[in-house]
Amino acid sequence: MPKIKAINHVAVVVDDMDKSLHFWRDALGMDLHELRDVPAEKSQIAFLPLAGAEVELVMPTSDDSGIAKYLAKRGPGMHHICLEVDDIEGMMSVLKEKNIRLINEEPRTAVDGKKYAFVHPESTGGVLVELYQL
Repeated sequence: MPKIKAINHVAVVVDDMDKSLHFWRDALGMDLHELRDVPAEKSQIAFLPLAGAEVELVMPTSDDSGIAKYLAKRGPGMHHICLEVDDIEGMMSVLKEKNIRLINEEPRTAVDGKKYAFVHPESTGGVLVELYQL
């Protein structure tokens, strides 16, 4: 049976990266590990590691991205929680068997080789959940 290993990250949608970094990095004192443009997702992500997990600040770089649409509809704030799993295909299969609605029918592969997929908030009590396999 596939298992959840850890919380990998919590993602926060932001409309102003500098203003958000002022709080997370400057006021809270969290280290900024990397600020990365992600053209495939039309976004910019700030990675702020903390005790085996990360806070990710996600800002759209295009008005037609999924993140931009989310931001326009819901405003800035919590976007999703990411759970690291040991077998993403197995976990997705178990969820499908239990009639859990997935956004991605197959895992996607990030530039760094990590596999990921999203679970629809309709099946989670309103929280967008990302599954991640390193």
